[in-house]
Parts: sequence; C-alpha cells; structure tokens
Amino acid sequence: MKITPYPLERDLGMSYYASDADGIGGWLRTIPEDFLVEEIPLPDRGGTTGPYQICRLTKKNWELQHAVKEIAKRLAISHRRIGWAGTKDRNAITKQWISIYDVTPEEIARVQLRDITLELLGQSNEAISLGQLQGNAFDLVIRDCEHDDLPGHVQAIRDGVLQGVPNYFGLQRFGAIRPVTHVVGEWILRGDYEQAVLAYVAMEFSGESEDRRKIRKAFLETRDPEPALRDLPKQMAYERAMLHHLHASPGDYAGALQELPPKLLSLFVSAFQSYIFNCTLSRRFEDGYGLTTPVEGDQLLFLNGRTDSVTTANKNAVSTHIARGRCSIALFMPGKEPFVPRSHGEEVTADHLAGRGITTENFLSASRFVRTKFDGAWRPIALRTEIAASVDGRDVRLAFTLPPGHYATTVCREFMKADPVRMI
Repeated sequence: MKITPYPLERDLGMSYYASDADGIGGWLRTIPEDFLVEEIPLPDRGGTTGPYQICRLTKKNWELQHAVKEIAKRLAISHRRIGWAGTKDRNAITKQWISIYDVTPEEIARVQLRDITLELLGQSNEAISLGQLQGNAFDLVIRDCEHDDLPGHVQAIRDGVLQGVPNYFGLQRFGAIRPVTHVVGEWILRGDYEQAVLAYVAMEFSGESEDRRKIRKAFLETRDPEPALRDLPKQMAYERAMLHHLHASPGDYAGALQELPPKLLSLFVSAFQSYIFNCTLSRRFEDGYGLTTPVEGDQLLFLNGRTDSVTTANKNAVSTHIARGRCSIALFMPGKEPFVPRSHGEEVTADHLAGRGITTENFLSASRFVRTKFDGAWRPIALRTEIAASVDGRDVRLAFTLPPGHYATTVCREFMKADPVRMI
C-alpha cells in the first residue's frame, strides 16, 4: 500500500493506493471524447406498451440533473417525471437509459438541445429508478503520461488492478470542483438545515473563480440572499432556487433545501455514507489489514449473491475464495436500521458516527425529510476488473466495465497516482 500525497484525497478518506509503484501521471478528460461511458441496462427494458417512454439519452458536457431539467422544460413537464438508473459524469460523452412519464413519441422527437440526443427505445409500465442497471462500460484516454517505460508499467499496473484496488467512492461523488455534497449530507442528518444550505451555497473552494468565491463569502457573512441572487450566474440553478426561497421566506432553510430535486437531496445524505465508507476503508489499511486479508467478523459477498462471515474455522478457506475472485470482503455503510458492531470495520464505522454525533435516528429523520429510505448496505472493499490497455506515444487507452456504483476514476487513480484535479 502507498499513501496518497494529495490533501484533497485524504480529506475525502481516499488515503491509499493498492501498490507502492509509481504512477504514469497524465491527464484524464482533456476533451470529452477522452471519457466515454455507456450504461449496460437491465434485460427486458423497453416494451411496446405503458405510460413511460424509454429513451437512450446521449449527452456531451452536460451534468445529468441540468440535462433532465432542460429536457423537461422542452417537454413542458415536471423534471420529476423523468427517471434514470445512474448519475453520469459531466465532462464526458455518456449514454444511458431514462424513462419519461406520459409524453408521446412525437413530443420526444421535437426535443432539440445542443449536445443532447434522445433515442426512443420503447415503452414500459414502470419508471427507471436509481440502481436499475447492470453496470457501465468505459473507454478512456489518459494523455501526456510521464513514465519512461510506459508500455511495461501500464501492463504491470493492469495486472495489479486485476487483483484488486481500494473500492473508494471517487472525487465526483462529492463534487468535482466543490467537494461539498457529504458536508451538506452531514448537516441534513444532524437536522441543521441552515448549515446545510450554507455549506452548499457559501462554502468556498480554490477551483472556482475569485468572483464566485466572493459572492459565496458575502452570503455566508450577511445571510442576505438578494446580492447573491443578483450576482450569481443563471446556470447556478440550485443555489439560486434556494436563495429565491430564502428571499421570499427569510429563515426557512428547510424549505430552501426542499426546492432542490428529491434525488439531489438524497445524494447529499448518501454522499455522507460514501465518505464514512472511504474513511473506514483507509483506517483498515492504517491498522494493518489489506484488501484480501480476512479478519474474524468480516462480512463476505460472493459472486452468486451469497453472504457469509469470517470465523476462525473458515478463515483459511475464505483466503482461498478471495484469491480466486469468488468473494470480496465488504464494509457496512450505515443507515436508519440499527446495527451492532461485530467486526473491526463495523467498530471503526461506529466510531466515525459517534465522533460526529450521528445515530440511526438521524438517518430515520433524514429519511422522512428527503423521502428516501437510507437503509444500510454492504459494499466490497476491493474493485477488480479486466482491462484492455493500449499505449500510443504518451497516451494510454483503457477499456473496462464496472458494476453499478463503482467509479472509473478509482481505476484511473491507481494508474495515474496524480493530483486528483487531473481526473476531473
């Protein structure tokens, strides 16, 4: 294992690389065409009848929530009538399936937006919702790499990824330019909606322009939404929606948050869950346990869906199963259901929550506020995938598939070992 030298990654709990080898450096997403992602849908999606039109959405350089709102505007419907299975990257070319309720094929055909294409695939009696996909296929280019023996080094890292890398939630999970979503989520869990709004609207980050940082700072100091509304760009729709509410209803920070799309609100809380997972995984490495070393009490996830726990009696057999790729050690991501820590990872997770004063009751309250379940879940600590890699001069091309909820940048950071801003 190797510790990252980058404070931003450490702040988000992403403290380790799988290997001690040097990275290849380089830049990801130099142009959108360098980051291609295509959703692998569940089978039998899209029939011939039903109130939901199933479409393939292809977009370039669009954040998904903004793309959905613009599509809804062109269709003259609420954006809440559009469903999707996964939130894709902005600085990329992405293809994914979406559902649109109660519109006609003719209305969809009339939607004209730059760098957006809607292809009608069929109809369904059910909306598409988060998580309803098999996975994602990626085709990526890392440009201007720096290693002397690039082909040999890429091959060595590729072999290492096949054995497994830390399955961190990537930077974009928390916000590429302003990694703030987990902070907002923590304040929502605490029931402090004022601080949640201030985190989203007023927290400053160096990646933004000086003008925007000044606007955020002024709002933080004065709590006066009027100057911020006057100065913030129109495309900052979510900040402006909250500020408009505060201008009309001073002090109603809960109402201001409710101006955001429900799926965005739920992403804040799940980002906090993701942050806790990252921190717990890094602590596992700090305490001397690796990705493939089973510890008594560890939860196991098998490829066939079976689960089990590590015991003194089965530890040797478990090590063999892990080495052969049959199962993975998993960490618990807490939610509103009570849990009793029974393993090293669960104890660390419980300590993280206790240190922030977060309990299962907080998740239950957030569930009511956001109208999302926030059940607990298990996530594998290791990410493994077959990678097709090629080198063209100083550029490296990687092609691979990942299950839902796994991050391509987590694979790329193992190759690059570069400043995370090079990946956004």
